[in-house]
Order: sequence, then C-alpha cells, then structure tokens
Amino acid sequence: MLNRETLLYAYRLMVTAKAMGDTYEANKHVCKYVHSTSRGHEAIQIATGMQLLDCDWVSPYYRDDSLLLSSGFTTLELMLQLLAKKDDPFSGGRSYYSHASNKDGKRPSIIHQSSATGMQAIPTTGLAQGLQFLEHINSPLQKKGLNGENPIVVCSLGDGSITEGEVSEALQFAVLKKLPIVYLVQDNQWSISAKANEIMAMNAYEYAAGFKGLNRMQCDGSDFMRSYEAMQQAFTYARTQRMPILVHAKVPLLGHHTSGVRKEFYRDRESLLRDGLYDPIPKLRLLLANVGFNEHEINEVENQAIHEVNEHFNTTLAADEPDVDSVEEHVFAPTPIKEEKGQRNPKGNEAIIMVDAAVNAITEIMEDHPEALLYGQDVGKRLGGVFRETASLAEKFGEHRVFNTAIQEAYVVGSTVGLSALGVKPIVEVQFGDYVYPAINQLVSEVSKSNYLTNGKFPVGMVLRVPVGAFGGGGPYHSGSIESSLLAIKGIKIAYPSNAADMKGLMKSAFYDPNPVVMLEHKGLYWSKMPGTEDARTIEPARDYVLPLGKANTLLSADPARVKRGESICIITYGMGIYWAKAAAKKYPGQIEIVDLRTLFPLDEALVFESVTKHGKVIVLSEEQQNNSFAESLSLRITNHCYHFLDAKVEVVGALNLPAVPLNMALEAAMLPNVDKVLQRISKLLAY
Repeated sequence: MLNRETLLYAYRLMVTAKAMGDTYEANKHVCKYVHSTSRGHEAIQIATGMQLLDCDWVSPYYRDDSLLLSSGFTTLELMLQLLAKKDDPFSGGRSYYSHASNKDGKRPSIIHQSSATGMQAIPTTGLAQGLQFLEHINSPLQKKGLNGENPIVVCSLGDGSITEGEVSEALQFAVLKKLPIVYLVQDNQWSISAKANEIMAMNAYEYAAGFKGLNRMQCDGSDFMRSYEAMQQAFTYARTQRMPILVHAKVPLLGHHTSGVRKEFYRDRESLLRDGLYDPIPKLRLLLANVGFNEHEINEVENQAIHEVNEHFNTTLAADEPDVDSVEEHVFAPTPIKEEKGQRNPKGNEAIIMVDAAVNAITEIMEDHPEALLYGQDVGKRLGGVFRETASLAEKFGEHRVFNTAIQEAYVVGSTVGLSALGVKPIVEVQFGDYVYPAINQLVSEVSKSNYLTNGKFPVGMVLRVPVGAFGGGGPYHSGSIESSLLAIKGIKIAYPSNAADMKGLMKSAFYDPNPVVMLEHKGLYWSKMPGTEDARTIEPARDYVLPLGKANTLLSADPARVKRGESICIITYGMGIYWAKAAAKKYPGQIEIVDLRTLFPLDEALVFESVTKHGKVIVLSEEQQNNSFAESLSLRITNHCYHFLDAKVEVVGALNLPAVPLNMALEAAMLPNVDKVLQRISKLLAY
C-alpha cells in the first residue's frame, strides 16, 4: 500500500539502481561483459516488483535490474551475474546481467530469460496457461499467496518487441484462453538506434486494441505514484478476474542501450536533455519532500544505497570465477529412464501399427498422469490430428487436456517452457516436419538453453511429435526430413523409432525424461502401407515398457564365419532406412549387420563403433539429403574413431541434394535412396 514508508523505500531502490549503473560505468575496464541498466525505467519497474508475491511468476527483460531489486533480489546477486562469477545465483556465470532465474519459493519465480527480443512472451504466457490448467484440475501443484491470493504472471517487454510475430501469438492465445497474465510494456521510444516512428505504425497500447478481450491501460512510467496505482489495478484485475491485461508505460531512456551500444553513438544532446526532464529520481525526491521528509533524511538514504553498492561491488570483484570443469554441467537434467524395462513382447498382446502404438502410449500416460497435456493443430476432437491418431483422446480426457491450437508452431513449442516450470507435462505436435521452422526460434532461444542457462533450475520436460519423411507423393511441404536441422540445436534430444514397439517405449521414456525430446515419426511407417515395411507392425509392449533414449539396436547380425573372413558389412541407419537395408540384406544372406540407431541424440556411439570395428566396412544410410547432413557427420565420426579398423572409406547413402521433395511420385522416387542404391554400395564395399 502507498504510504510515506513505501515512497521512501521506492526511492532507496531507485537510487540503488542508479548507483549500480554509475559504478559499472566508472569501472568499465572491469565490467567487461555486455549489460543494460534500467536508468529512466526505474519507477514503473519498482512499482511492479514491490507488488509481486512469492507465488507469482515474472519474466523481466534485459534492462530490468530495478524490477529485480524491488522483487527481493540483492545488489550482490545482480553483480555476481554482471561479472559472471561462480556464485551468480541465476546462471552460474553463464548468462548476461539481469537475465535472472529463480525458484527459491521466497521471491517471485523466474523462468529462463533470453536476450532474443520478445521471445519471452510465449514461454511466459505458457506459465499463465499452466496456472489456469492447475486451477481447473485443482492440482496439488498449485501454489497460492500467504493470504490465499491467486498467483499471476507478469511478462515485461520493450515496446519495440511488439512488432515480433511471436508476441502476437502469445497475446492471441492469452485472450483466447482468458489467462491470468499482465503484459508490462516499457516504451522509451527507441529500438536501439531506431526511433519508434521509423519502425512502428502504432505503439503497444494501440496495437492491443486489436485483441478482443485484452484489457489495456496506459500510465506515465516515470511517475512512481501513477505507476504504482496502475500496476496495482492491473494486478488486481489479473488476480481476481483471471484475465489478461496490457499496461503501456511511457518512460525515458537515460542510459545506454547496452554497455557496448552507447547513447552517444546515436543520440544527440537535445534528445538526451528532453528525456532528462522525465527522470524518475528527482520526481520522486520532490514527492518525498512534499510528504514531509527533510533533505538530511533523503540524503541519508542515498548515502546508504551508495555505500551498499560499493561494498557489494568490492565483494563481487573478489568473488571466485567459475570452475572451468563445470562448463558441461546442466546441458541436460538426469533422466530416470536408464535401462530397458517392462515386457516388450507380452504374451496375448496383438500386433499393432506404429500410429496406434503412439496413441496407446499417450493414452496410458494421460491415464497415469493428470498433469499431462496434449495440444497442437487439429489434435483435438473432430479430426484428432491430420493422421487421425488422437481422435478419441479429447473425448476421453476432456478439452482442457487435449485441445486444438491455432496455426502457431512457435506458441505450441515455446509455451512448454512455462508449463514445464509449473510441473505440467506437455506433449505437443507440429503437423509436418516442414512446418517446424516457425518454432525453431523457440527451440533454440528458449527450450534448448533453459536448463543450461538457469544452472539446472528449469529443464524443459516436453515431448514434441513431428511426422516426417516422404510417402506417396506428399510433396515439398509434407515430406521433409529435418533431423540435421534439429541436431544442430544443442540441448534437445531426438528419437526416431522405426517400429511400433520402439515407438511406444521411446514415447514413454520421452515423457519421463525431464528434458525436451523431439519424436521424429516417419509417416510412411505409421500404417505399414509401404511395401517392405510390414515389420514396423509389432506386438504391442506392456504398459510398463520403457526404452531408454540413446540405446541403438542390432536388428540383423551377420554370420560370424563371414565376418571372420572379411565378407561382411554393417549398415548404420534409422527410420525408413531400416527397411531399405533389410531388403538389400536379403540379397547378401549372412553378410549384413543392421544397426537401428533409434535415437539420434543421444547417440549410441558404443554400439556403432563396436559394429564398425567388427566388420571394417560400413554404410551410413539416411533418407535425408546427403550434403552437410547428420549421416555425413556420423561417417566422419566413425572414420576418426575407427580409422585403424576400416577396410574402406565409410560409404554414405542419402537423398539427392535438392531443396525439397518433388510432388510427382516418380521424381520423389528418383530423389530418395532405395534398395538398388544400397545394393550398389554393398557390392562396392564387398569388392575390397
């Protein structure tokens, strides 16, 4: 509540933030890592942070150090991150200043914060989605305030980020689902060196009018009292009405864009003087005098703040640097599924196709875990996915757990960050591999980096299902192989089952894995309709069956006598490649070993190298276009590791290097590997 003490405390935070920025500027040679400060934005940020509860979630952006101070974080904690020290509580020296993360339960929680402008809008809206879901099912995972207050989510953004399409996706979903989230937009009229009127047709407040159901407010973000009242009203609305609201706060930019992009590079004296008229600090100082504080009292607050900042800065300078041996920690959180368990071929079970194995696995997961969700384009009732594989699930589990989304691949993927942080377990779908690219930004900027850059606090436990591969004239936008694109992203796992049993076992393991897992599912294997793919249909494993990620399988072994005479070859492959390899192996009985990778990352290098070492001749077979592919990368790894055991260079068989799969089925066939192409390479290798 606003009173004299509140105003004095706010002023202390303001001058603390200013003293921090001044200290960094005076020690530029030490503060070598890029950083931004909140200079000019202090009033709206402090008004926001002071009203957050420990049950709330907030996503600051890169100049929100005043917001963090007012949320309960200390100058020492912020400075430890500024100088990338070992005891940086947010990222352990891995991320920038003001890129916080927190789950201590004593202060507002903060998921991973990236520097990609506006990208936090989707994961943060995912938090609000998760809060709503937990409330709906009355989950024990819910956390309320000390006085029973409902938690809310605050997403802080710069006005320039509103032009990002992913911000629009977040706003659209928040309005559609009526989520309890406050979007705080700080508008300083700059996007680095670009003025707002150069790059935007409207500001965030005007833009928000286009989202029916999104409440909106404006305030003078340089005036603490006006800011406090506006955020109090916004918070009350979100807490009680459980609806989204956008607050547009106009603020001056008094500091640099960043320590490396300095204001003198692009701003003139007149611009800086004009913004200086709206400095929040003298405005609040004047208010303190008007409510009865004398000069001595106000100066004492300033002196105490400066002393604390200097003391903590010196402590930070002397703090330990990170141990370089820790650099590989927290890429992934430990998974509980380390061994194959359960019955793979239980007596009495019937053979099923891959698509049924997937839906049966998800059904069992959702029966056992009320925190599990399934969503994506057309996965809800009526259609149940473009392959009709989830048609029954919405009816069985309700539309609050299985539902359609708009055509928003970025939201589908990025929202899992927020949901996972709350303990919700999302299974999401992108219709075809060719359509995953709008989600790549979220996969790269948010999903894959979350665990690493929060020092292990927020792994993203999600399963992303993606149908891939060429089948029956699917054409250039429904047939793509995307594994190399995904494997370039570090921090995600990728499974690629080739049969129903593996599909079910890997799906279960992916769900129980606390890390992001992409399930690449070849649509040509879904129903075993393609000639030669009958073996994709298998006995359905038992409910308790799990298959660890990173365990390959030797599907076919060669005759030991042929191996001993050097008359054998190993084929390392996955997906549809399994069936080309099997068909080719029939022409060379006893001479072919086939290794099904099953998981592309983590990769079972031990089994691959063991097979290669045994045979000395190897083909890496993939449906993907060959140049710069995963298959070529694997062939080099094999060469480097097994060089002394190879009788010939590693052969790679992949698709032709075309930008897309042609629609015409004859052209499609000409592009892809096939049995004859594999046989040619086998013949070539056996000639050595």
